Amino acid sequence: MMAAFADSDRWQAWDRFVEALPDAGFMQASPWAKFRSRVGFDHFAVTLKDGEEIVGGALVGKWTYDEGRCFYYIQEGPVLPGDEATASDVFAAVLESVERHAQAEGEVVSHLRIEPRWHCLPDFVRNFRQPPFSDCFREPRNTLCVDLRPSEDDIQAQMRKNGRYNIRVARKHGVVVVEDNSPQGVEDFLRIQRRTAIRQAIDRKPPSYFRMMLSELGTRDMVSLFFAEFRGRRIATALVVTFGRRATYFFGGSLAIHRHVKAPDLLIFEIMRKAKAAGCEWYDLWGVAPPERPDHSWQHLSAFKRKFGGVEITLVPTLDYVLDAAAYEHFRGIERESAKGPSLDESAAGQASAA
Repeated sequence: MMAAFADSDRWQAWDRFVEALPDAGFMQASPWAKFRSRVGFDHFAVTLKDGEEIVGGALVGKWTYDEGRCFYYIQEGPVLPGDEATASDVFAAVLESVERHAQAEGEVVSHLRIEPRWHCLPDFVRNFRQPPFSDCFREPRNTLCVDLRPSEDDIQAQMRKNGRYNIRVARKHGVVVVEDNSPQGVEDFLRIQRRTAIRQAIDRKPPSYFRMMLSELGTRDMVSLFFAEFRGRRIATALVVTFGRRATYFFGGSLAIHRHVKAPDLLIFEIMRKAKAAGCEWYDLWGVAPPERPDHSWQHLSAFKRKFGGVEITLVPTLDYVLDAAAYEHFRGIERESAKGPSLDESAAGQASAA
């Protein structure tokens, strides 16, 4: 079944289905799809039902990478039921629907890319391949999640010693953490995030990107802006997305001044406390360097995130299903030429730095 935004009842049913799953991904929620549409990426939806009950499906984005050529991209999906036999049937139905959609597409569709939140690859996923090199269309596959279900004392106890120490330092200096989604909060976030991107020499998103994200995700209270303040000045910030049982530290930044007060450390801890109080079970720090890659460009950022403890999670790799072999080779050629630039996951993880 294909869904359209005009049918709000179907979207609400889909969002409720995804949100109830243990590994719910906000990139499979309709506000994220609407946001992506506003920044220029088309999409379509596939939902599978058993009678009136949704059993799985996917929000499928469309990425045009050259004139007349595109690929499909399922972020944090497809969404499958827990029963393996049913999951196999749903996955096959999603793939069949995608192939039919590609045949009717006005452009040549080179491949389908999936990045599900799976910890291991199911046996029924066949004929997919890992991209041979990192390109600019990719999200982190290694992340760090803090379990928020224990007591606050236990959450702090499992942190690394320097993390607990820095929180005490920030409190001693009088750093306070506030939430502010007001127009002024948006401006403060953009200012701090921009300065962080410039200082770290990473590509940054335009202000319109964040404004649209905050607008769409804000309609469902899925996004919040947090700030660490020192002597009345906001010196660190974080954009946090909440969906299902998980809060995700998605973007952030900090100013170069007053580093000694350790504001980013207290900011992250207070966000975790607030997420726990709101009923979240996990806090996702969104991207760390793979443990086996000491030379990885995220090492500094990852060292900051690892101070908060948590569980290191490795998701299945990015996977491509080739729909048009010649077009896929063309895509690979284009990406080889641009491989010297930062990939999407490098940009996302870098811009989430509050260290």
